[in-house]
Amino acid sequence: MLTGSRERNSLAAMQSLPAAFSTPAGTEKSAPPTGAGLALIAGIFIACTLAARGQDTTVQEEPLPSSTDSTDYTMAETNAAPPPPSLPYPVDTYSSTGGAPGGENVPSGEPRRFHYTLRLTVRGVYDDNIFITNTNRVSDYYFAIEPMISVGFGDMEGRGKSYIRLDYMPSVILFVDHSNEDAVDQLIHLEGQHRFSRLTLWFSQDVDILNNANLNSLIDTTGQQANIDVSARTQLNLYVSRVRANYELTGKLFLTGEFDASIYDYRNDFINSEIFSGGLYINYNWTPKVTVGIGGTAGYTNVDDPNPDQTFEQVNVRLNYQATGKLNFYASTGIEFRQFDGNRSERTSPVFELGGIWHPFDGTTVTLAGSRNMFPSGFFPAQDFAATNIVLRIQQRLLQRVYLGLSAGYENADYFATDSGVSATRNDDYYFVEPSVDVLITRFWSAGVYYLHREDFSSIDSFSFYDNQVGVRTTIRF
Repeated sequence: MLTGSRERNSLAAMQSLPAAFSTPAGTEKSAPPTGAGLALIAGIFIACTLAARGQDTTVQEEPLPSSTDSTDYTMAETNAAPPPPSLPYPVDTYSSTGGAPGGENVPSGEPRRFHYTLRLTVRGVYDDNIFITNTNRVSDYYFAIEPMISVGFGDMEGRGKSYIRLDYMPSVILFVDHSNEDAVDQLIHLEGQHRFSRLTLWFSQDVDILNNANLNSLIDTTGQQANIDVSARTQLNLYVSRVRANYELTGKLFLTGEFDASIYDYRNDFINSEIFSGGLYINYNWTPKVTVGIGGTAGYTNVDDPNPDQTFEQVNVRLNYQATGKLNFYASTGIEFRQFDGNRSERTSPVFELGGIWHPFDGTTVTLAGSRNMFPSGFFPAQDFAATNIVLRIQQRLLQRVYLGLSAGYENADYFATDSGVSATRNDDYYFVEPSVDVLITRFWSAGVYYLHREDFSSIDSFSFYDNQVGVRTTIRF
C-alpha cells in the first residue's frame, strides 16, 4: 500500500493524505501562553513519560532525526522534501526503517498491537528577522519546546494493513526579548485505514493551530515554509480532511475515489477560504513496476465576501514507477479549468505533481518533490495565486552516528485576478536552504545544529524579505 502526504508549500499550508494513486491494499500579535497553559502541557507530557517508562518498547539504535534529516511523518522536526498533493510515496517514506535516521520500528506483522511513541525536542535558535519584514528587521533568540505523542492500533508504521493512529504535538515558542510574541502552536494528525477483500478505505484529519509567521506542521517546525502570502506573524487555523477509496476491479485494473476539504481560518482581518473537491480515477497495472491512470477532479472554492466564489475541474494523467527497491517515482500532470462567480472569463492553466525517493547507497537518501496548484490569497481581495514549487533533500549517514542533511526549495507564486476590474501584479520567487548535522549520542538521545536561510523576491517590495536562523537542538525519545 502506497502512502502520501500533502504540503501546501510556503504560500499555502501543510496537509497530509494517502495514496491517491495506489493499488488496493492586519496582523495581530499572538497571545503569549499563560503559565497555567504551559504547566498543563508539561504536566501531561511528564505524566505520559513516567507511564511509558514502565513499559517495554522496541527501539532501534538510531537517532531521532531533526529538521531536514527526517523522512518520518511522525517526527516533531522538519521533512525537507515533503511530497506534494496526492503523491503516493512508497511505505518507507514515512517509516523509520526506510532510510530515515531514527524512529521506532513497529512490526507490521502484529496488526492488532497497541503502539505508542513519546518524544521531546528542545531547540535554541537565533533569528535575525522574526517578523519576516522588508525593513526594520528585528532579531531575537527563542526557545522551542516540542513534545510529541503518537498512539495507534494496527499497522500504524508500515501502513500496509488496517490501522488507526493519532499524532499530537504542541510547540511552545518563548522569545528572550519579545515575550509578547510568545506562542503555542497545536498540531494534530488523525489517520486510519481499513482493508476489505477488494476495497481499501483511508482517511486523515489534520488540525493546525498556528500563531507565527510560518506554516509549520508535524513535518516542519523550523520554518522552512514561511507564510509569504501574508508575510507577517498571524493566527491561522487550518483544517484538512482527506478520504480515499481504492476498489479492485481485476488483477490489473482498479478505481480510486477521492474527497478533500480544506478550511483556512485566519483569526484576524485576513481572508478566509474553504476548498472542497472530489475525484475519480481508473488505474492500470501495466507492468509489475509501472502503473498508469487517468481521471478527473472537480471542486468548489468558497471565499469570504465580497470575493467571488469559484468552481474548477481537472483532467489528470498519472504514472507510478517503482524501478527498484531503491528508487520510486511518481508524476501526475493535467489541465485545470477554473470558473469565477464574478465577470471574469474562465482560466485554463497546467497543474502537476511529482515526487521520488532514491537510496543510491546504504545510509544515503535523496528525495525530490514538486507541484503546481491554485490557492486563494489570504491577503489580497479577489486574487488567487498559482504556486509552483520544487524541494530537494539529501541525507547522508556517516560512521553510523553522524547524519548530514541538506535541503533546498524554491517556489514561484504568480497572482491572478478572480474578478473583473482587479489588477493582480504580484509575483514572488521564494527559496530556502538548510544544511544540518546531527549526532546520535545514545539510542534514546540525539543532538545537532542547523542553519536556515530563506529569502523572498517579490514584485511588490514591501513583501520581499530575507531571514537567517542558526539553531541547536536535542531530542529525547521514550
